[in-house]
Amino acid sequence: MTEKDKTVQHFLDLIKKSRKGKFKIYIGMSAGVGKTYRMLQEAKTLMTNGIDVKIGFIETHNRKETHELLEGLTLIPRRKIFYKGKELEELDVQAIINLRPEVVIVDELAHTNVEGSKNEKRWQDVLEIISAGINVISAVNIQHIESLHQEIKEITGVDVKERVPDSVLAQADEVVNIDLTADELITRLKEGKIYTAEKIPWALNNFFKSEHILQLRELALKEVASQVERKVETEITKPNSIKHERFMACISSNDKTAKTVIRKTARLANYYHSKWYVLYVQTPAESPSKIPLDKQRHLINHFKLATELKADIIKIESASVAKTIIEQAELRKITTVCIGKPHFSLLRIILSTNIFNQLLKKLSSSHIDLVILS
Repeated sequence: MTEKDKTVQHFLDLIKKSRKGKFKIYIGMSAGVGKTYRMLQEAKTLMTNGIDVKIGFIETHNRKETHELLEGLTLIPRRKIFYKGKELEELDVQAIINLRPEVVIVDELAHTNVEGSKNEKRWQDVLEIISAGINVISAVNIQHIESLHQEIKEITGVDVKERVPDSVLAQADEVVNIDLTADELITRLKEGKIYTAEKIPWALNNFFKSEHILQLRELALKEVASQVERKVETEITKPNSIKHERFMACISSNDKTAKTVIRKTARLANYYHSKWYVLYVQTPAESPSKIPLDKQRHLINHFKLATELKADIIKIESASVAKTIIEQAELRKITTVCIGKPHFSLLRIILSTNIFNQLLKKLSSSHIDLVILS
């Protein structure tokens, strides 16, 4: 691409950016903190100030105080879909784009759409609406953020299936935390303001344990703080004063915790608003004819996760893992190489070679950090 072409492309990018709608996300540590309530309050305030605001999709969970706020607001009819003999309702993206409100409220950002929908996930619907120039206010709980999946599972014991890529949050113009103390949240639960009576005992023994809430609250506060810090760096700090970090996560087909390494590296990259890679070195023992099918499937899933988290995938055939790491780190100007703990097979492979010291020496001389992730 010539310098002239680059200039033209830059201007086109600016035009596209100016046409996009603004995106605001409310984050909470769990259900019941008041995200939906706050969105509806904001909708009422915007309407009072003459803004054309409509409700694209809202889930009040039959909470009386939340449901009452719907009075006076315009709801866009949901799209009805018949699936397995049942009539289900989904967000009607095309209806929103046709009506073109100034602002649309879209709840449950992590929701998975009914099979047969244009987009698999609601966050994809939201990005489509924003691309059409419509401003969106949405909400998500901290446990639905992709890179925090393993951490949430360790805290609560719950394997959250519906998740939102971190890149979606990175596109938000505003990220706001809806915060409550653990005692306030548990009181709301016991008063029946979050779940129906039969669900309360289950909730108190899962997400709503006091120690779980404290940890989830900390994660939510950290997430919003990092989003604000990234916004300050990109919009206020002078570009030449920002340290340009580049991360590379190294995985192998034998690495059972590769997803953890990928997610933690993604969080580091998101924190620094930086480019990052996932490197897989295919040794002769891991050729397609020798590697078991289950390990091939794991690798495919690892690459899919990394792609969703906006990593560039590097796949290289080589008999020397350590040498390849060095070469790729230098070639791609990596500042931090991330690998698993010593019991991970990848590190064992490196340690078993006689160039491990060379790896450390080379990374050190190139001012490249080596991070061993737990």
